Amino acid sequence: MTDPILTAEHVQMTFADSEEGFEALAEADFTVYPQEVVSIIGPSGCGKSTLLRILAGLIEPTNGKVVFEGKQLKTPQRKIGFVFQQPNLMPWRSALRNVALPLEVEGIPRKQAEAEAHRLLEVVGLSAFADALPRELSGGMSQRVAVARALAHDPDLLLLDEPFAALDALTRERMDWELLKLVQRQHKTVVMVTHNIQEAILLSDRVFTMSPRPGRFEREVIIDLPRPRSAEDQYTPRYVALARELRQSLR
Repeated sequence: MTDPILTAEHVQMTFADSEEGFEALAEADFTVYPQEVVSIIGPSGCGKSTLLRILAGLIEPTNGKVVFEGKQLKTPQRKIGFVFQQPNLMPWRSALRNVALPLEVEGIPRKQAEAEAHRLLEVVGLSAFADALPRELSGGMSQRVAVARALAHDPDLLLLDEPFAALDALTRERMDWELLKLVQRQHKTVVMVTHNIQEAILLSDRVFTMSPRPGRFEREVIIDLPRPRSAEDQYTPRYVALARELRQSLR
C-alpha cells in the first residue's frame, strides 16, 4: 500500500484563554494518502479550522503530532498550500501579482515569478483577468486567484478552509465543479473543511464527521461514487444514501 502523505496522531488543542483553558479540539486521528480528497465536516465551533491550521504547521497542537511526508510537522512547509475562508488578496496588487507574491517573497526574479503566475491563472481560468485589481473581481473570481496563489509552490498537499462559504449558492456550486476539475487535472492531495454535505460528497474520496466542541472524529464515510464525477451523480440512489448517512452522523 502507498505510504500516507499526512497522518494526525492523537491531535488535541487547548487554548490558554482562561485558568481552565479553552478546549477547541478533543482528539483527531486520521491518515491521508497521496492524490486523495478528504473532507472534514461538523458543527460550527467544533475545531475544524483549528485542526486545519495545525495540519498547515501554523500552530502546534497541545498534544499529539502531525506527520507530513514522513517527518513530524512543526512549522509551515513549502509543500503545503492553504486557502482560507476569505481570499485575503492585497488590494493594490493585480491578480497576476497577487499570485506571484509567494514566489517573489522567496526571492524568485519577478519576471520568472510572473510567468509562473500567468500559467496558474490560466489553470484556474482567469488568464483574461491578470491585470484586474481585487475590487474588479467577483467573489468567485477572487477565490480562484487565492487558489492559484496557493498552488504557486506546486504543493503536494492543499488545505481548504471553507473557501466558498461566503459565496451565493449558485456561485458556490459552480466553484465546486471548477475545484473538482482542477484537483483531477493537477492530481493534488486535498484536505477540506466544510459545512456543506453536498460539497463534501461531490469532491471527496472520504469524509470524516466531527462532534460538537470540543471536537473529536466520530465517523469515517467512504464516498464510493465513481470518478470522474458529474452533476448526474447527485440524483443516484447511492448519492442520496451517502447524504442521509452523513446527516444522521452529524445529528
